[in-house]
Amino acid sequence: QVQVTESGGGLVQSGGSLRLSCAASARTDRSYTLAWFRQAPGKEREFVAAISRGGGTTFYSDSVKGRFTTSRENAKNTAYLQMSDLKPEDTAVYYCAVLDGACTRISCRDRRLYGHWGQGTQVTVSS
Repeated sequence: QVQVTESGGGLVQSGGSLRLSCAASARTDRSYTLAWFRQAPGKEREFVAAISRGGGTTFYSDSVKGRFTTSRENAKNTAYLQMSDLKPEDTAVYYCAVLDGACTRISCRDRRLYGHWGQGTQVTVSS
């Protein structure tokens, strides 16, 4: 069983920055994808970003491209989501998810493929 834990959420003003962390207790000798999703009140959970095991491939939703950057340190089984130029519409609970394997630009966005999820961390952006 893979344990996933997010941290780093909080309250920030519009235009500010935050960095989220995701610690996964997955074995580093397995190929897995780490992704970020978010869910705002009354809305469905949506894809934010994903990163391949080697870190060489990343995907982003159009709404965060150019503002958010995901990275990972496999030695620490940790992924990061650096969020800049935050907007009130970025307010949501952010979740980290683990996919045991690889995915494509299209399939990485499908939350049904992810077998392990963290409990989420709240990000609130004030205007």
